[in-house]
Amino acid sequence: MSSPLHLKARALRKAQTDVEKQLWSKLRARQLQSCKFRRQVPLGRYIVDFVCLERHLIVELDGSQHISQANYDEVRTAYLQRLGFHVIRFWNNEVIENLQGVLEVINAQLDM
Repeated sequence: MSSPLHLKARALRKAQTDVEKQLWSKLRARQLQSCKFRRQVPLGRYIVDFVCLERHLIVELDGSQHISQANYDEVRTAYLQRLGFHVIRFWNNEVIENLQGVLEVINAQLDM
């Protein structure tokens, strides 16, 4: 039986935002450095937007709701870093307006 967190992750995968779909179309199928990314993955007590487990890299997309939850995001990021992951965050409008730039930043992090 799946845990509540896994069920929520499955629901989030089915209900992707347009921005998540846009970035996922560039991350899926090992398009960046042949690295496998997964989406809406439970890690510890959180669900992350995108993760490359082999490179310990998490990519998070932030919409306007994140403006009012900066402290929550900091706690969450610190927790994920303690698990050994590097977390990079992008605002939704960054993906919409500069997808190539976002991909360049992700590529650079994969090289580290």
